[in-house]
Amino acid sequence: MRKKLPVAIVIFTFAFTRFAQAVPAGAQNSALYSLRETIQSPAVNSGGKKKEDFIKPSRPTAAEPAEIQKAGVLQLEFGLDAGFDAEEFRNQQATPLSLRFAAASRLLLVFQIEAVKSQVDPSGIRMTGVGDTELGIQVVSLKQADNHPAIAFAYFSKLPTASEKKGLGTGRTSHRVVLLISKRLYGINLDFNATYLNVGRKDSDRRADGGRFALALSHKFGNHFGVAGELAGQSLEYALPRGLYPFGAVTYQVNRRLRFDAGLRFGVGAEAPKVSLVTGFTVGLVDLYDK
Repeated sequence: MRKKLPVAIVIFTFAFTRFAQAVPAGAQNSALYSLRETIQSPAVNSGGKKKEDFIKPSRPTAAEPAEIQKAGVLQLEFGLDAGFDAEEFRNQQATPLSLRFAAASRLLLVFQIEAVKSQVDPSGIRMTGVGDTELGIQVVSLKQADNHPAIAFAYFSKLPTASEKKGLGTGRTSHRVVLLISKRLYGINLDFNATYLNVGRKDSDRRADGGRFALALSHKFGNHFGVAGELAGQSLEYALPRGLYPFGAVTYQVNRRLRFDAGLRFGVGAEAPKVSLVTGFTVGLVDLYDK
C-alpha cells in the first residue's frame, strides 16, 4: 500500500491537470504561461476585471478553498486550538503554524507544524512538546467562473514529529488526498472538501483507510467583519479525533494582507472533544514576484 499510494497520487493529480488544460477557454490557456494571471474574486479593478486576492485564508474552518492567493505571495497562518473533554484527554492546546506559498497562479506549496502541543490525559498528567508536521501541494485545475465552481486537488503527508512516548502523536506517517470545490453564490462563499485518509494505526503496524468531509459557508460584510459556519466529519483520527464537528466563527479583515478569526467547534461522538476554542490570524508576508 505504501509503494502504490505515491504513484496513484501523481497519476491522479496529473490526469486532472491535463483535463483542465484541455478546456477550450482563452483564460484557461493564458493561465498556463502567466504567473500573474488574474483569479476570480469579488474585488474588481477600474477596467472591470477581477483582481487577485493577496491572501486566501485556509483557516479557521477545516474546509480549505479551492483557489489560492496571488502568485508569489508567501502567506503565514498561526492560531490556537484548545479542545476540552475528549476520550483521550481532559484538555489539549495546539498552536498550528502554516506557511503557504503560491509558486504559480495554480500551484500552492504548504508547510505546517504544531509548534507547541500540550495536553492533560485522563489521569491528570500534562505532556508538552512539538506536534506533527505536514507537507502538501495543491493544484488548481479549474478557476471559478459564473457557470462553474473552482476545482482543485491536493496531497498532504503528515510526518511523525510529535512524541509518541508522550502521547502527543502516533509515531506514524499519514496521508490525505483532497478534492476541493469552491463557489461564490449570492454573496456567500461555499467551500467543500472530500478527503481520502490513509493513516498508521496506534495499536499495530497496520494502516487504515477512511474519509473526511467538510462543508463551509462564509460571508464578509462591508464593515470588515465576516461570519463562517461549517459542518465537518471524519471516520479516522487525523488532526482531530474521529467524530462530527459543527463550527461557527467570526472574522475581521484589517486590510488585504491581514485577517483575524475566532470561533467555537463542537464535537459529536465518543472520541471527539466536546468543545474547542479556535482563534488565530492570516497574514501575507511578502510578494516574492512583485517588481
